[in-house]
Parts: sequence; structure tokens; C-alpha cells
Amino acid sequence: MTTILIIDDEPGVRDLLQDALGNAGYQVQCATNGADGLDQLRRRSADLCIVDINMPTMNGFEFLEKLRVHDTKTPVLMLTARDSGDDVERGLRVGADDYVRKPFSLEELLLRVAAILRRTGIDENDDHVLTCGPLVMNIDRHVVTFEASEIELSATEFRLLEVLLEHQDRVVTREQLLRQVWNIDFDSETSVLDTYISYVRRKIHHDDFAPITTIRGVGFKLVDQAARQ
Repeated sequence: MTTILIIDDEPGVRDLLQDALGNAGYQVQCATNGADGLDQLRRRSADLCIVDINMPTMNGFEFLEKLRVHDTKTPVLMLTARDSGDDVERGLRVGADDYVRKPFSLEELLLRVAAILRRTGIDENDDHVLTCGPLVMNIDRHVVTFEASEIELSATEFRLLEVLLEHQDRVVTREQLLRQVWNIDFDSETSVLDTYISYVRRKIHHDDFAPITTIRGVGFKLVDQAARQ
């Protein structure tokens, strides 16, 4: 299993990343500063390090410089709260592979992690994952999360959401959904589809995130509204 080491002095950030990366199928280790991170890497290697720049004892730049003396291969994704191009340039110059500015979206961070692991040939996580904004479905693990918090779905609810995610931004007709979810291969006046659509909406719609839209007289469509803005 791919192992990721998080190095950040903020407990809230560590917990958030640990939950999100764990739900995405990665094994996660944590350190509170650069010195602690180097010590952990001496005892156990990691496939990727996520490192905050601003930390006490040993900051992210110092960690990276010391790491690169004896390890030029372990990829490093840096987190910065500073709005400065100098930080980014310095980090990339001393060996960082990518960076994310705080505050960051979990979706962006997970995508960047996956991209780094693919580029370096390390990614062993072959799980089939579908996403829509902060909504993530891991089909192989049968897990759905919203901003890293797991959502409990029945088998039928899971399959219904899976079909909608597979056809994201496209209309899925009522006939298609009845056939693919319930194996009903004929026109039907059954209300089961509307009932389960309401169940799934209740569980995945949050505040301004309401991706399932009704196409009157035709069917339904799942849309990532944030991507359209």
C-alpha cells in the first residue's frame, strides 16, 4: 500500500489530511515538524511526503534541504500559507515536486497527490474512484465520502449514485436508471426511482452542493456546479 508522510505542526490540518488520504486508500504517517519527519523517514520510508513550510524546530525548506542530501527520489508536496511566488520558487529549486496553497480544497490536494504518484511510478492504488467536487466514491472499497466524511449508503443507493457519477454532466433517462439499477427493462410507472433519488439527495446534498438535478420528463443529471463557475 502506498504510504504518505504528513509533516505539519497544526493538529487540525494533520487530522483532516489523515482522514482524507486514509479514505482515498493510502496508508498515512504523521510528524509534527521537519526534524520529527526526518527521524521517521530514517526508521521507515514513505512513498510521498506532504510538508508544511511554516513549522517550528525545522521548517519545510530546512526539511527538504536535509532530505535531498541523501534522498533525491522521495517526492515532496509542499503546503504554504504564504502568498509569495518566492516560496514556491525556492521549494521547487531545492527539490519539491509540487505545492498547494492554504487554504486548499481536499479535492485539489488528492488530485495533486495522485498526479505526483503517477509521474514517479509509485502509485499502487488501482481502486476505481469517481468524483464530483467534494464527493468521492471509491467503487472497489464501496465507500463514499463528502469532504473526507464517510456517507452511509445502502447497496441500491450506492449503485444509483454510481450510475449518475459515471454519466456526470450527461442526462441519464429514467429508463436507463431503472434498467441499470433495478434491472427493470421496460417502461414502468413505478415510483421507486423518485423515492431513491430523494434518499440519495438527502445524504449527499450539503448547503450549496446539490449536484443531482431533475430533467423534467426525461430523467436526472449529476453536475459539479463549482467546476462550471
